Amino acid sequence: MDNQRLILFIVFSFSLLLLWEAWQDKHAPPPPAVTAANAPSVSAGTPPVPSQGLNAPAAAPAQTGFAKGARAVVETDVLRATIDADGGDLRQLQLLTYREMETRNEIFTLFEEDPAQPYLAQSGLLGKDLPTHRSVFQLNPGTYRLTRGASQVEVPLVWNDPATGVRVEKTYIFKRNSYEIALRTRVINNGTQPVDLTPYYQFTRHSGAPRGASFFLHTFTGPAFYTDAKKFQKVTFKAIQEGKAEFEKTADNGWVSLVQHHFVAAWLPEGNVKREYYARALGHDLYSAGVILAEGTLAPGQQKVFTVPLYAGPQTQKLLEAAAPGLDLARDYGWLTPLAFPIYWALAKIEHFVGNWGWAIIILTILLKLALFPLSAAGYKSMAKMKKLTPRLQKLKETYGDDRAKLHQAMAEMYKTEKINPLGGCFPILIQIPVFIALYWVLLAAVEMRGAPWLGWIHDLTAPDPFFILPIIMGITSILQVKLNPQPMDPMQAKIMMIMPVAFTVMFVFFPSGLVLYWIVNNILSITQQWVINKQVQDGGKPASSKA
Repeated sequence: MDNQRLILFIVFSFSLLLLWEAWQDKHAPPPPAVTAANAPSVSAGTPPVPSQGLNAPAAAPAQTGFAKGARAVVETDVLRATIDADGGDLRQLQLLTYREMETRNEIFTLFEEDPAQPYLAQSGLLGKDLPTHRSVFQLNPGTYRLTRGASQVEVPLVWNDPATGVRVEKTYIFKRNSYEIALRTRVINNGTQPVDLTPYYQFTRHSGAPRGASFFLHTFTGPAFYTDAKKFQKVTFKAIQEGKAEFEKTADNGWVSLVQHHFVAAWLPEGNVKREYYARALGHDLYSAGVILAEGTLAPGQQKVFTVPLYAGPQTQKLLEAAAPGLDLARDYGWLTPLAFPIYWALAKIEHFVGNWGWAIIILTILLKLALFPLSAAGYKSMAKMKKLTPRLQKLKETYGDDRAKLHQAMAEMYKTEKINPLGGCFPILIQIPVFIALYWVLLAAVEMRGAPWLGWIHDLTAPDPFFILPIIMGITSILQVKLNPQPMDPMQAKIMMIMPVAFTVMFVFFPSGLVLYWIVNNILSITQQWVINKQVQDGGKPASSKA
């Protein structure tokens, strides 16, 4: 395989991988149609049943109906939340500093109770005559605002069972300038029988892609679990549906989350409480993922308080690292994570200095090019020598026609005479590819750039260029780059090499402008370096031998 064919194969394969992942998501078998008549209740689904090793299984309470009950609307400086007395669910959560990708004038909504596509945070207690996410709590309806000077605002919910004497108080605690919501549960046993405390915390969500997701950019949406032993474990909705989900089920540490592009919601139990993780298909394209905790037995006359934080917000590196061990892995860079983390660190440092993510992308790309200059120079020099030999290689092809054995032998003798390694341009480029793919995933995952402008018409580096200027420039630079490379002798390969920049231009129309900006800068630097080296080889190289 010659130099051009290998490079073409690498580029084309990477492009096909992106398109294939997107096609798989787009054309997966559709779920049963959901209509107003058959839409599942947003609180549907029986409570989870723990294994014998955690606590004794308890029968699920009977269906109680899930019409909207009394509601509390909470407003802080960064969140607007809606809590319903039916189940004590967190039914809606808006992140006030973020906007929807499709409709920029609308606040971004993470949790919502759309009957066809719900996404809720739920909790409850397992056991006979204890409240689950299907029980009705007492709640004082109204708006709870974080007042000036206050550090937090609380929303209390109460459930009582006169027959057993058990009282459960759930309190949501919202803090200033924080995406972390604490759920404090206080259980009071005024009865005569001991009560097993087995609380659970879960997310219920549809399996569809988030609003504004791009067909050309595949990002993971689904549950993810973390334990010290198994670390970060992603689980697809398809695996849950087929009963093939693999993750650590029991531990005394870790958390459960639901991940989507740029955002994550995670229940973060603290301490070394014994816990069990689960993921279930509920039907109607709904899934739940959660954790069950073993809080022991509450004797008559006793009470116990346990608190589990809920992080629901952007995948901002510093916030994730501060929230819980391993939560920063929700910002998934795939197999290139060890390389991507230092790249993001450098990008963030540059942005802190220059104050603009667009210029930070340009500066980082230049620095990476300088760091890899010796490798790329060796590759371009080899390619320049190959380009210089192109007329002679074409003559050999005309001489030997279809006798490929003699043609390859003659080419090998020419390479040996001219001291050229035909693969010399490939290996330096191959070494650089992981670096630039890691940078690609860093730019794709960086929620810090969401809504961040560059200059002029680019008002959001995570959104496509509204006027297609950057993709067109990228296409032009790609064509120039192809022109500087030695042309393949195979006419079909030559045509494909010229078609690729056009195909890339069309694909990049849908890419975030920050990614396209990076690609343009990389192309311009590569073209400049390659042109200088080509010039040096043409002007300073020895005249090629006339021997065929």
